[in-house]
Amino acid sequence: MATFELYRRSTIGMCLTETLDEMVSSGTLSPELAIQVLVQFDKSMTEALENQVKSKVSIKGHLHTYRFCDNVWTFILTEASFKNEETTEQVGKVKIVACDSKLLSQ
Repeated sequence: MATFELYRRSTIGMCLTETLDEMVSSGTLSPELAIQVLVQFDKSMTEALENQVKSKVSIKGHLHTYRFCDNVWTFILTEASFKNEETTEQVGKVKIVACDSKLLSQ
């Protein structure tokens, strides 16, 4: 299964990367094993979001910037509102990165 490396820039992905870097620097972990951990993280995040997340959210806001490059859409919204069945959250600025999941099966 192919995966994107998008989730490495999430909070949990950044923490994992920092921890792996520290472990490689201290000699506790080999660089090859650290890369294997990151690849497994990519696969696990993709699988978890695909199979376990069932909620839907609607997003409204002012489109500040958008771009489409290498089959990846990037949207920057200002004054965004996220709404699900239970709650609404207001966010001053948000960046949304979207990839075509069909590319994962190629």
